[in-house]
Formats: sequence, structure tokens, C-alpha cells
Amino acid sequence: MALQSIIDRRLAGKNKSIGNRERFMRRYKDKIKEAVRRAVDGRGIRDLERGEEVRIPKKDLSEPVFHHASGGVRDMVHPGNQEYVRGDRIKRPQGGGGGGSGKGQASDQGEGEDDFSFALSKEEFMQVFFEDLALPHLVRTQLAETPEFKTHRAGFSSDGTPNNLHVVRSLRGAIGRRLAIGSGSRRELAELEAELAITEAAAQAGDAEARQRLPDLTLKVIALRERLSRIPYLDPIDLRFRSRVRTPVPTSKAVMFCLMDVSGSMDEGRKELSKRFFILLYLFLTRHYEKIDIVFIRHHTQAQEVDEENFFHARETGGTVVSSALVLMEEIIRARYSPSEWNIYGAQASDGDNWHHDSGRCRELLDQKILPLCRYFAYVQVAEEEQNLWEEYCQLANATPHFAMRKATSADQIYPVFRDLFKKEGAAQAA
Repeated sequence: MALQSIIDRRLAGKNKSIGNRERFMRRYKDKIKEAVRRAVDGRGIRDLERGEEVRIPKKDLSEPVFHHASGGVRDMVHPGNQEYVRGDRIKRPQGGGGGGSGKGQASDQGEGEDDFSFALSKEEFMQVFFEDLALPHLVRTQLAETPEFKTHRAGFSSDGTPNNLHVVRSLRGAIGRRLAIGSGSRRELAELEAELAITEAAAQAGDAEARQRLPDLTLKVIALRERLSRIPYLDPIDLRFRSRVRTPVPTSKAVMFCLMDVSGSMDEGRKELSKRFFILLYLFLTRHYEKIDIVFIRHHTQAQEVDEENFFHARETGGTVVSSALVLMEEIIRARYSPSEWNIYGAQASDGDNWHHDSGRCRELLDQKILPLCRYFAYVQVAEEEQNLWEEYCQLANATPHFAMRKATSADQIYPVFRDLFKKEGAAQAA
């Protein structure tokens, strides 16, 4: 029975075999995520792009093992003691004198066995950090003008490029071909060589008939040897190339509008909270999505589209007209981002302080013009007091499922609020 080879073509990370490290991280996923959350709480938002040393208690790494049991009935002799007998009562140890139940070794030298620790790389840390987050209601569409393909292995073929040549399989095929083509001739050659040797011996002994047959047999042997020598060692039909097929991959074109209030009512603390939120959003989008546009809009009395540098570092300020940013957002959508081809998202951060008559206009703009074009819109208020803009937006939140609003009044609230706004659909919120 021929041996059967099983080829596993399931896709792994980066189209490669899954390494032991990846399996380890998958096995202790909950522990690693918990350690990452603790690390995030103790570092700044701008320092997210660095690794972290993760510690896992050794008791959590224990795994069941198989071993040979003693089994059967055995007679054992245990050493006795001269201090205690059956029925004695043992006094409670004095305070601090009892032994704990743990496996660690206590020491008066400040030394002992620590928990198991390993270092997460920058990429691994960011992957765990944003693992259960996603843009809500993202639609994947295949665009004819810019199709995307992914290459997968599909066995072997008889044609291809030299870079994809599989030497072992090619030589294996060449050996099989030579054996198949020359097997009959080799058998005939062996028989003729044996007959030739007998005929030569008979001719040397004086057999006249053998002398007459000797030239014909010699010519036949020479012809067969020449025929076998003409069988090519490696023929083009023997070549085998690694075959790879291209399969179309649906692409997701998305654009995120970042609207930040930089009016006079936004002091440095509130601006810092807004920047922390948008930095998190920027890291999440650029690391998880290859095809995504980010549009930065700063607004006070007037709204302006700016680049990343000016969005986070410009010091321009003024009055407050929140509707100016929404108007500019709609104009940009109409001009550059067709809702039929793009997934449109919006994120707005403000302290909620706005002209009373303008807050109602903001709600109308969102309800009638922007939200019908958007997949999702998130509003974050960086002030505790609920002003007129918050009250107007509450009416939208109760009636529109793809509109969300949260408060973040301190730095430690930014990360939970961000995860709450952009958690994957159907994922449970972490405690």
C-alpha cells in the first residue's frame, strides 16, 4: 500500500506555518489581554507603540499530563515517629510560623521564584490591544477598477518560472521516466550480454556456428546501448513548478472623519482628552485597515480640513460654531467620497459648549444629511456638564442605532470609552 501524504492548506498567520509562540499566545489569550489592559492603565497614550513584559502566574500555566500510575495493591512500610500517636491533638502554630500552601520558596534574603514572564513585541502588543475592536457595520465590496488578489499555493504544475522550480519533484519524475522507458531495453540488453558471453566462449572453443553469430550479437548489444544512452537524463516534461493561484479578495474602502472642537471653551485639559481619543483612533485605523482615509477637521467659529500635524499640534482657537464642522464634512463627502463606494464614519469630540440656536442645527444636519450617509457616527464629550449640544444629540441617540455618544472627563476614561464605541459587533464588553 502506497504512503499517503496529507497537505494542510489552511491559512495561518501571514500565510506561514503557525509557530509555537503564536500557539502559546492563543492558549493564554485571556491572561495576555488582562496583562495588556494593566499595562495600558499605567502608560501614556503616546507610548502605546512599544512592547510590554507580561507576567503570568505559574499556577495558571500548569497543564494536565499523562503518567504511569502505580496501580495494584502494594505493601509499604512507612517510618514511624516517636512524638505523635493516633488520637493526639496538634496545637495551632504560632503567628507567622505556619507554612503556606503555595509552591514558592520563602526566603529572608529577598530572593525567590518569580512568575513566568515573557516580552511582547510592539506588533504583538498592538495586535492584542486592538484585537476585539472593529469599525461597526463595515461593508466589504469588490471594486472593479481596483481589484485585489491574494496568492495561495495550489500544488504543482508542469510550467512556471525558474524561481518556482521544485528540484526534488522534477528529479523524481525524471528517474521514473527513465525507468519506465528503458526497462524493456535493459532487460533485453542483459539477456543479449549474457548470450554474447556464452557465444564468445563457444567461439573461442572452436564452434563455427558461434563465430558466425558473434558479429550480429555484438551489433545488437551496441545498438541497445546507444538507444539507452539517448534517453535524456532530464526532459522538459519532468519539470515541476510550484503552482500558486490568485483569488480575488473583497476590499473595504472606508473613510473616517475626525472632528475636534478647538474653541475658546476647550481648555488645555479638554483638548488633551480629545487628542488622546483621536490618537487611539488613529493607531487603531492605521494598523487594522490598509485601505482607509482619515480626514482631520478642526473647528471653532469656522471649520477647516487640516493634516495630521496641524490637527494635533496647531494652537489656533476662537468661538464655537459646531455646525461648521458638520457642514464641511458633508461637503467633503459629496465631493470625494461616494456612499455607494465608501464606508463613511465620523468621530466628534467636543465639550458640548455651543450657541443655543446652533445646537438644534447640528442635530438637523446629522439627522437629515450626515447620518443617512454614514455607517457609524460617534460623539465624545470631554466635559461632565450636559449642555444644549448633549441634549440635542440625545434625541438622535434614542432614535438612530448607528449613532453613539459617550462622556470622557478624565484620562483613565478614554480607553474604556474608546473600546465601548468601537468594539466588535456581538463582542462582550470587557470589565
